[in-house]
Amino acid sequence: MKIQIHHTTNYHYEEPVKKSIQVLRITPQTLAHQRVLSWQLTLPRISAEMFDGFGNYCTVLNLNQPHQSLHVQAQGWVEIDDDSDYNTDAYMPPTVFLNRTWLTRSDEALADFAEIQTGGRADRQGLTSLSRAILDHMPYIPGTTGVSTTARQAFALGSGVCQDHTHVFLACARSLGIPARYVSGYLVSDDSDHLASHAWAEAWLDGHWYVFDITNQLFRPSHHVQLAVGRDYNDTAPIRGMRQGGGMERMDFLVQVREAQQ
Repeated sequence: MKIQIHHTTNYHYEEPVKKSIQVLRITPQTLAHQRVLSWQLTLPRISAEMFDGFGNYCTVLNLNQPHQSLHVQAQGWVEIDDDSDYNTDAYMPPTVFLNRTWLTRSDEALADFAEIQTGGRADRQGLTSLSRAILDHMPYIPGTTGVSTTARQAFALGSGVCQDHTHVFLACARSLGIPARYVSGYLVSDDSDHLASHAWAEAWLDGHWYVFDITNQLFRPSHHVQLAVGRDYNDTAPIRGMRQGGGMERMDFLVQVREAQQ
């Protein structure tokens, strides 16, 4: 499947920003199940390009002159193997993704939920059942959580978005001793509610990374374009940075992901 992606993010500040630095993880890589045909970033400038500790491709944008807006655009074509059953990635030892973070820390309620919903099965069937139970317990409701909402908070609230679904799944899987990681990227979908940057989980089973997209109940990488992986959202945030000055900030974004017509 060939996929065309257009992603634009605009920042507007009420006062001039003296200087800012941004780290962007919005460049996909060619992997076992996806091939980048073309990709272009349009930025005021590129200060550096590098790979982070998880193997994600990062672009650093450092602006030292005053500015009151920032325009970031990414676009290109990616081809994915929609017959692939799993993702192959040996960049880091899977055990790294047993480490719990503030956003994915488990508690008694989450651990009990994981044990009950999987029936104690540490396999695809058990984790698929867990994924369905998470969505039943936490319907997709935008605006009820934020980027700093933890898995425990979202689970107690009983609602959230793809980020929250993923964090809860990671907390549950790790409580069962299963390495699981956060994945950011894009989703090919006809649902207009899911056109923003997407997130899903992958769990390490039988020597492979298997997809668990709780929000859409998808369990193969057949509609997903991977951008970055990490322990949680903080490791994979598409755009993250710091600025001096600027006052209140307004962000507008537009994401278009569509399958190429044959």
